[in-house]
Amino acid sequence: MATTRTASAHWEGTLFEGSGTAKLETSGAGQFDVSWVARAEQAGGKTSPEELIAAAHATCYAMQLSNMLAQAGHPAETLDTTASVDFAPPSITGITLTVKGNVPGMSADDFKKTAEGAKEQCPVSKALKAVPIKLEVQS
Repeated sequence: MATTRTASAHWEGTLFEGSGTAKLETSGAGQFDVSWVARAEQAGGKTSPEELIAAAHATCYAMQLSNMLAQAGHPAETLDTTASVDFAPPSITGITLTVKGNVPGMSADDFKKTAEGAKEQCPVSKALKAVPIKLEVQS
């Protein structure tokens, strides 16, 4: 079953002095203020494309890992995932995924192997494969 999710952006002014909003259209879950300063300097209560990518990547990765652990017969009690997206204008230069899991009955080595596999299978990781993606697994 294929789905399409939509977000929109509205921008006013120049890149460096202007500002705008990013809106989650499909879910209606929110509208977020954006600006160059928030993107390249201090967030100041605003978001950036990189933070939105980080949110999407952390969420997608956690869902992929959860599914792979369950398929391996070791459903996770908890997974905590962080994605950090590095931006050095004009490019995204790297992404670091950090995951910690409480997975009863699974060895740390098996968890790490499954976590690595999830990084490769995550649809957002696949979409972002032009950027180096590192994985840090915490136990």
